[in-house]
Amino acid sequence: MKKKVLVSASLFHALNDAATVTVPMIFPLLYSQQFIIKKYFHIGLLSNLGLLMTFLFQIIIANVSHKYEYKHLLFLSYLGICLSLYLMTLPTAFATFLTAYLSMRMFNSFYHSIGIAWVSKTHPDQRMDYAMGIQSGSGNLGVLMAFVTSGFLAQSLGWKAPLYVWAGAGFILGTISVLNVRHVSTRAEEVFKPDFSSWMETLKSIRIYIPGFAFGGACWGTTVFFAPSLLNHRFEIPLGQTGLFLALWVGIGTVVTYLFGFLSKKFGRLKISIYAFSGATVFLFLLGFIPVKEIALISLFFFGTFLFLVYPGFQSFIGNEVPSKNQAQAFSLSANVQMLTGALVVLIAGFLSDRFGINSPFVFLGVVGVIVSFFYLSKVPFLAKKA
Repeated sequence: MKKKVLVSASLFHALNDAATVTVPMIFPLLYSQQFIIKKYFHIGLLSNLGLLMTFLFQIIIANVSHKYEYKHLLFLSYLGICLSLYLMTLPTAFATFLTAYLSMRMFNSFYHSIGIAWVSKTHPDQRMDYAMGIQSGSGNLGVLMAFVTSGFLAQSLGWKAPLYVWAGAGFILGTISVLNVRHVSTRAEEVFKPDFSSWMETLKSIRIYIPGFAFGGACWGTTVFFAPSLLNHRFEIPLGQTGLFLALWVGIGTVVTYLFGFLSKKFGRLKISIYAFSGATVFLFLLGFIPVKEIALISLFFFGTFLFLVYPGFQSFIGNEVPSKNQAQAFSLSANVQMLTGALVVLIAGFLSDRFGINSPFVFLGVVGVIVSFFYLSKVPFLAKKA
């Protein structure tokens, strides 16, 4: 059962995250054509409301997940994602496009509440770092594939092509994922029904990790929604090549997350996490300030190398500390922190981009990274006891 759940969750994570970046890859083209998206603020608004939608439904899913089988929730999620991607090809106005996009973000809310929780429950103790690295890397692999294909498809065949292709690819991945766990039951004999006190108890137990997840969410959201425009508009890199460079960014992240279990065993989870925050911060400043394309690209890649170590590291901390019955809540809370912070920062990024240039959001993230890095450096003795 452990292997089936991990394989299913990994495929689920891949299709889920691929869908979330396929749509932003068409934004630069829509902006350039002044069709549907006419300001950077529109990108900020789309991403802000989309992340808030995911935030809301992650809470709902975490509260009702004990009533349903994992495979049934997975089935509903992937069908909704695929249908929403198709529906986004129909609108010609911003409001109707936004409605279809929010529908997709609603169905995107399932994985980070239930998928990660079931990986954690089925891979306790020494297998935790390995399993978290695999499922996290699989999500990154889905993003990589979406970046590569979406850029070239949008450039060659128009903005609708990536949505059609990933609606079909998502259906295939989702079907395989569901079939893999069709005979696996995830219902517990003693059902835990979350209430307000259990949410507060869980929040208290993971509060030390909240700034880290907030930084990760802000970085992910800003990069996914604004890096395509940064490369395409500031450095005049064609959309197809932009997709390749962003795929390389997430590809490097995929490699380091798949290696996380090995790296954690060799260097320690805490040391890797501290290096991840400080390294990401340095290269965010370089990405935001350097006007030379080649140096900016190198900075982007190193930024990804450090950023993608944050997620499995902190997920493993939580998986080892939080009781099994609270883990759906814990991973929902950590994901919601990422969603809320990402929603706030991408909205700010839209204003900053219109006022100061498309590079300014990355400078802003660098400032946030300095604050978070110093916070965790001051908490090293406390975290060392939990590592």
